[in-house]
Amino acid sequence: MTRHRPRTVVLGGLLCLLAGTTQPFAQAVPRPDRPQTLAEVRAELESLYHDAEVATEEYNAAGEDVAAQEKKLDVLGAQVARADARLVRLRALVGAAARAQYRGGGMPAEVQFALSSDPEHALDAAGLARQAQLGTDRQLVALVETESRLKTKAEQAAEELDGLREIQQTRDTARDKVTRQIAAARKLEARLEADELKRLADLEKQDAAKAQAAWLKTGVLDGVGTTASVGGKKAVAYATDQLGKPYVWGAEGPDSFDCSGLTSQAWLAAGVTIPRTSQEQWKQLKRVAIEDMRPGDLIIYFDDASHVALYVGAGRIIHAPRPGRTITVAPAASMRILGVVRPDPQAQAQAPAAKK
Repeated sequence: MTRHRPRTVVLGGLLCLLAGTTQPFAQAVPRPDRPQTLAEVRAELESLYHDAEVATEEYNAAGEDVAAQEKKLDVLGAQVARADARLVRLRALVGAAARAQYRGGGMPAEVQFALSSDPEHALDAAGLARQAQLGTDRQLVALVETESRLKTKAEQAAEELDGLREIQQTRDTARDKVTRQIAAARKLEARLEADELKRLADLEKQDAAKAQAAWLKTGVLDGVGTTASVGGKKAVAYATDQLGKPYVWGAEGPDSFDCSGLTSQAWLAAGVTIPRTSQEQWKQLKRVAIEDMRPGDLIIYFDDASHVALYVGAGRIIHAPRPGRTITVAPAASMRILGVVRPDPQAQAQAPAAKK
């Protein structure tokens, strides 16, 4: 989805969900006459983190748009500066020509020739005068064109600047929503006792294991290849090296990552630039059937494509789950799979090395 941009830190990636959920996101509404059950707490946490993911996707998309808009403004700014400098030069030339004509009395060359006592000299002077006049005319035309061009570029720059401000507002609104949702989730988690947190984690692991077992029982991986392309191997190796590093939303490394930050940087390490966000990875990259996936492919999760992980083989993924957790290996079916995409569809999987 490479891109260390000047002047702005373009954040990337999406907040990743609680590892292990396979249930739809629904806001758990506790009854007023009793405390929430652990299942209701989990449902509420999933809803909060999912809403944060959606807002993060908006933030990341706006961040990409801000960077693109700033580049357009840089180009327009340079064009305006060049046009302005040319305008200054042309005005100076036209002014000099006007002053020279004034000193010459402004008399047409034909009249000067008729009144001259030295016709041959006057003829030469008339020729030079006509050339000078033509040059002045061209300068005047260029002056008018440059003024028009400068005005157009300045108007374009003003429009692009307005657009940039709107995008920045969208980004700031999304950022505020992300922070609110995460704060609410952490507040909810803070209400839990240590044993409740452990039971919650155990519940997630149990559900993930059940989902993985059911998925494998379908035989979906029976024909899946175990070899990766050259790029896929490099991407898997990069992701493996990041295991244990913390999840930070919007991070692209080297010390922390979010889910799409990890996948985009893993493939960048393999020499392939892919979109920054999970939704754009799903939208732009080549889709392949689960039965045809290979290590290095990206698995996209949830109907809104809000999470992404790197498939590493044997039904496992490496991903950055969510705030408060670290990059880890997990069952591929621990979350609801939307589909699989391949960053290098033209590359062939390497055959395994022959055993000696």
